[in-house]
Amino acid sequence: MTEKVTIAPGVAVRRPHRADARRNFDALLAAAREAFAQNGTEASLEDIARRAGVGIGTLYRNFPTRQDLFDAVYVGEVEELCREAEQVAELPPWDALGAWLRRFVDYAATKRAISEALNRDSEMFRTCREAMYAAGEPLLARAQEAGEVRLDVSFDDVLRLVTGITAVGFVDEEQREHVLGIALDGVRIRP
Repeated sequence: MTEKVTIAPGVAVRRPHRADARRNFDALLAAAREAFAQNGTEASLEDIARRAGVGIGTLYRNFPTRQDLFDAVYVGEVEELCREAEQVAELPPWDALGAWLRRFVDYAATKRAISEALNRDSEMFRTCREAMYAAGEPLLARAQEAGEVRLDVSFDDVLRLVTGITAVGFVDEEQREHVLGIALDGVRIRP
């Protein structure tokens, strides 16, 4: 028995109902995300199963094809990005936008790792993009209305800026955070 987790109509990740099966499913997604980030789309499925602490049969039972795993990882990242927007919505406007964009950096890194495997013309990809924009655009609009972000900046501009940062290699997370802060200062209005 499986449960559908839907981020938007037409896009869902089927998650098992049983707690143990759901733990295995979640462990596989986390292991796949990590393996794809480290080794790209050619990451070994056996390695992913090992990292998740399950057998290869469990991986194939949940994800019959490699493409199913790519899609589930991608949809899972978008689901987390949408949840993050809900979680930070009560923060002050600039803090909410900054927190969400920091989570977006993680999403962008995962997307970059599996981008060659994603069908950008698919309904799933379009729906995920729409869900992501629907989650993040209100955070930017709120920060603009509060006078904390330049009015000549679009949501697409900000995402492209942040995505560009993720394409560069950094010495460590501290340096990446510093560069992201510099970039975000470029869209922020300071009194």
